[in-house]
Amino acid sequence: MEERTRAYLRGRFGDHYRRTDPLPPPDAHEREWGYIPWTDSPGETMVRHQSLLDLGDLESFLARERPRHVYFSAGRYADPGAGSMSAKDWRGSDVVFDLDADHLPSVDPSQATYAEMLAACKDALLRLLDFLENDFGFEELTVVFSGGRGYHVHVRDEGIQRLEREARREIVDYVRGIGLDLDGLVTTEMRGNVTARKLRTEGGWGERVHDELLAFVDEVESLPEEQAMERLQELDGIGEGRAKTIRGAIEANREAIEDGNLEAGGPGIRKLVEAVTQDVIDEQNAPIDEPVTTDTNRLIRLPGSLHGGSGLAVRKLPRDDLDDFDPLVDAVPETFVGHEITVEVTDPGPVELRGDRFNPEAGEVTVPEYLGVFLMARGRAEKGQE
Repeated sequence: MEERTRAYLRGRFGDHYRRTDPLPPPDAHEREWGYIPWTDSPGETMVRHQSLLDLGDLESFLARERPRHVYFSAGRYADPGAGSMSAKDWRGSDVVFDLDADHLPSVDPSQATYAEMLAACKDALLRLLDFLENDFGFEELTVVFSGGRGYHVHVRDEGIQRLEREARREIVDYVRGIGLDLDGLVTTEMRGNVTARKLRTEGGWGERVHDELLAFVDEVESLPEEQAMERLQELDGIGEGRAKTIRGAIEANREAIEDGNLEAGGPGIRKLVEAVTQDVIDEQNAPIDEPVTTDTNRLIRLPGSLHGGSGLAVRKLPRDDLDDFDPLVDAVPETFVGHEITVEVTDPGPVELRGDRFNPEAGEVTVPEYLGVFLMARGRAEKGQE
């Protein structure tokens, strides 16, 4: 990035901070703070081990320093400004989840557009929230658009603050479906003198598998015989002979399947449930970034700040607004709207912002400022001469 570009962005970030208020976390004075300035070094240099006492008034600090990125810690400490983690005296940490669009198994960053990647990431976010709210029963959740590739979720329930790394890793494994198989979703009950294995159907992964199982059974029953056989054989490990067995078991034991009974229909039904279970794990897990959640000292982006790699705002999102939230519209800072600037495009190609589609060509062009800031922050343009 050229010095002219860096100076322009730093100046306009300062204008943004003078017009808006940041959203500090609870117990902000107990958090470690860090930031990345606009420097001319090859990489990014993090300034960390800062407390609010070191920074001074947060609003004044942001307007004065105009940082490229701003972070606070998930952890709370007796002495957050101490120069080493051991000297800070840890008191507890939020559990933080990070979803990055370009790390999703369903996304190919070389093929998907930025908008498509962010849409896939929102789907993953909704799955994550389902786990956190319904499976774990967490109540103190804060959802944040990161300003870049995805979303953060902060869990601040009192009961999780002192969890160590291994306990946090168990949460990660659960929402990602790691180590999960059919045996973990099964309970036993006595039916007369016989011990029967039954799929757990009230909440959690068991309910997800059962719902998908019933939907699959409905689909198979609605198809002609030949198509039903083909559909069954699409499942992993099911050939023609086993498909025929499963189809017969479905016809004879529909009520038992609805009850989650794995004994009805013999091994055919159990094989069907095993195959459905793996599909559900693959499709309904939340592919979070494990190191973020397990790290009790993690630094995470400040809501209300700007992302120096996109020029978009880090937005705290009310739960009820998630469905309608469009990051490429709603996270565009108003500071950059209503002006045009000249940039030298070095990496041409399509961009979607504020509901419009742009396709800037290489060379010097005049564009809306929000688009120019986005291109410069992404390394796709340099500031042109006005």
